[in-house]
Amino acid sequence: MASQRVANSMLVLRIIALAASVATIALVVTNNVKFESLNDFEWKFQDIMAFRYVLAAAAISAAYGLIQLPFAVYYAVKQKRLIRNGCLSDFDFIGDKVISLVLASAVGAGIGVSYEIKKSLEDTFKSEGIPKSDPIRSTANKFLDRGIIASSVLALACLCMAIVSLISSIHRSRSRGGLFN
Repeated sequence: MASQRVANSMLVLRIIALAASVATIALVVTNNVKFESLNDFEWKFQDIMAFRYVLAAAAISAAYGLIQLPFAVYYAVKQKRLIRNGCLSDFDFIGDKVISLVLASAVGAGIGVSYEIKKSLEDTFKSEGIPKSDPIRSTANKFLDRGIIASSVLALACLCMAIVSLISSIHRSRSRGGLFN
C-alpha cells in the first residue's frame, strides 16, 4: 500500500495534468488570426497539422484524466483501490506511459513546427525587406507564439504524467514483489 503522501501527490499531479490539457485545448482552439491587409485572409489552427495533433493529444490526455480522476480520489482518500483485482494498477501502468509519450510527441511537434515556420517566415520577411513593425509580420508571429505557448502548457501536462508514470511503475513493481515477478 502506498503512503498517503504518494497517493496525494499522484492525485495532485493528475489534476495539474488535466488542467494543463484543458488549458491547451482552449489555447489551440482559439488560435485564429485575421490578416486584414491580405483581404481578410484567416489563419486557423486547423491549417497546421501539428496544431491539430497538439489538440488531439490534449483532448486524449484530458479524457484519460477525467477517467482516472475518480479512481485517484478514491485511492487518495481510502488508501485502497476501487477495483482490487489488479486490473486498475495495470491500466494505470500502461495508460500513464502511453499518455506521457503521446504528450511528449505533441509537445515536440507543436514547438518544433512553430519555430520552423517562424524561422522560415522571418527569413522571407527579411529577404523581402518587410519591416518588423509590419502588421502581417506581427500577426503571423502572434499566431505562432500562441502555438508555442499552447505546446509549452502541454509540456507541463507531459511532465506531470511522466512523474505519475514513474510513481505508478514503482508502485506496481512493489505490489507485485519485484520488477520481474
